[in-house]
Amino acid sequence: MRLKLISCEIFYREMCAAAARSRNVVDVEFLPKGLHDIGCEKMLARLEEAVGRVDAAKYEAVLLGYGLCNNGLAGLRAPSIPLVIPRAHDCITLFFGSKERYQHYFDTHGGVYFETTGWLERGVDGSELHQISIQKIQGIGQTFEELVARYGEENARYLYEQLGDMTRNYKQITYIEMGLEPDGRFEEEARRMAAERGWAFEKAPGDMGLIQRLLDGPWDEPEFLVVPPGWRVAADYSDQIMTREEVPS
Repeated sequence: MRLKLISCEIFYREMCAAAARSRNVVDVEFLPKGLHDIGCEKMLARLEEAVGRVDAAKYEAVLLGYGLCNNGLAGLRAPSIPLVIPRAHDCITLFFGSKERYQHYFDTHGGVYFETTGWLERGVDGSELHQISIQKIQGIGQTFEELVARYGEENARYLYEQLGDMTRNYKQITYIEMGLEPDGRFEEEARRMAAERGWAFEKAPGDMGLIQRLLDGPWDEPEFLVVPPGWRVAADYSDQIMTREEVPS
């Protein structure tokens, strides 16, 4: 098969490795990290634009390297070829290899902040989407002086107390090792970040299985949502995570 993959750049190393090993011909397009931070409507618009550029005569399906991502995929329509999406709330499911393994880790580890090579090397403030992110617009992560300049001292003090510390509920960094790392510098960076915050550190083995199956097929219903032409993605508040619904004519 010839497939088009549209993926968050967080998976750059993983998707390229999986494409190289796939029995299919996979053409890859990466979108900038942080789409889920600009709000559902704007994320959906960016994905619709990318899907709309796909030459349906050239490909048999469009693969998406995304989870539901704060409902950012809800409403996404399949063009004249199917969409294939992992049943995942967010990217961590893909790094862990299954939603069940991620759920188990989540249930047994409270207050965890995850890091991977993609999250570390793709940066934060340098993202093309940072200036229009909800966090930036609302002042989350800005310094007290920046808030004062924008809102005045009294309002800034309140906002800083309420929004300034986005990490107050975290106590551990877990670095997910995917087996594609060129050296130990990403793990060391995650360890340094944990030490600076006084948090625990843990390294968890990742699993390329779900990513590889996305690029290889066949796409079994328990792991993947296949959206046929004329249908769209909808959120499902069960363990299916997402479902499809027919677009009204």
